[in-house]
Amino acid sequence: MQPSLELSPPAPAPREVVVAEWPSKKICHCLVSTSASSEHRVWADLPDSLLHLIIALLSSFHDLLAFTGTCHSWRAAVFSFPSSIYAFVFPPLHLKAGLRKANRDYGTWYYLLSNYKWRLCDPVRTDLSLRRLAPRNAPNYMRYLGCSYGHLIFSCLEHLLLVDVYTGTKVKLPKLQANSGCAIYCGILMAPLSSSSSCLLLFSKSSVFQWQVGTNSWTEYPLVSEQFFIQIVLFKGQMFAIDFPHTLKTISLAPHPSVQEVDVVWGEDIVVGLNYDPWLVVCGDMLLMVDLVDDLISNGTFQVFCFDSSAEPTKWTKMEKLENWALFLSLDRMSPTFSCMNPERWGGKSNCIYLPSVSKDSDEPWIAVELGQAVYSTSRSNSYILGGRSNQLESLWVLPSLVYGVRQ
Repeated sequence: MQPSLELSPPAPAPREVVVAEWPSKKICHCLVSTSASSEHRVWADLPDSLLHLIIALLSSFHDLLAFTGTCHSWRAAVFSFPSSIYAFVFPPLHLKAGLRKANRDYGTWYYLLSNYKWRLCDPVRTDLSLRRLAPRNAPNYMRYLGCSYGHLIFSCLEHLLLVDVYTGTKVKLPKLQANSGCAIYCGILMAPLSSSSSCLLLFSKSSVFQWQVGTNSWTEYPLVSEQFFIQIVLFKGQMFAIDFPHTLKTISLAPHPSVQEVDVVWGEDIVVGLNYDPWLVVCGDMLLMVDLVDDLISNGTFQVFCFDSSAEPTKWTKMEKLENWALFLSLDRMSPTFSCMNPERWGGKSNCIYLPSVSKDSDEPWIAVELGQAVYSTSRSNSYILGGRSNQLESLWVLPSLVYGVRQ
């Protein structure tokens, strides 16, 4: 049975608690409220090419909601807009998850979903937020496998669950019939769930499991050698991954799943952070790696490197500035990373790295660290982010599934 998918927020239900209603005003109606119905049709019949130019000027998720709520043709234009551009137009939302750690079983962390709530906040409109309750009839204890295309990915033994972070709706997947010794540690969607070509990949150390949207079963592909990926990103039609111990890999699915190490040269002036996991970030047409160096000299500073595949041999090139870009990193490496061009449009700062705050005493949900600036000097209460990979799903950056529209 094909799971039921929602492209727009469902009607209000008792399980949803709205702290502040997010706007969805009818732009078209406002513009023509005193005009004849024929003029209304003119606005509704604007060509997609012009509507796409307007969409490119939107500076927040709130603007997108208002645009999609205007009329059917405007909403359709959003769904035909290239989804990859959204990451560069406005910032992601901050998801304050705060999932309670339930127990630990042989190095595996599980989280308690009973009576669980999460909070979404837009960096552009910090005065507004949205709260959601965990889906009903979900297993109490589940393992977090990642987040992609606006969906949290959870597992509990053979049970898999996708949860839309914006609507709170869930998609229950077919049971995963894997052997007892096969521990799934991460998952990623290859395209928006609304796309008929989308599939979900789950990774264990020795296998890849694939579920095609609309099917009732999983396909297992063995990996030649055991792999443990810290992070996986999609860049220019390829899957890139960082594994342990911090080597860059590419993952191919056709004609059969395979993993290849990318031979990358490090410059002599590059100092690699010790005992820390780097981040991969897709930034426009660049693939970046962000590392955090913690020593007595740097006092905790970020370094950013650009993947230069045109060089012979391929190398990581250190970037002294991010220019007019801002990066958004989550502490858990299974959570997505984002980039945003010209963040001053929405009140942000260029050449900055945005991190969720990990201090319960901080009034700010996130901190902005300028590239080259010491993390300690930015927020000493957040300094324990230097301690390594986070084992708790506290907070992360997300783009709701509505942003990605429908891409066939």
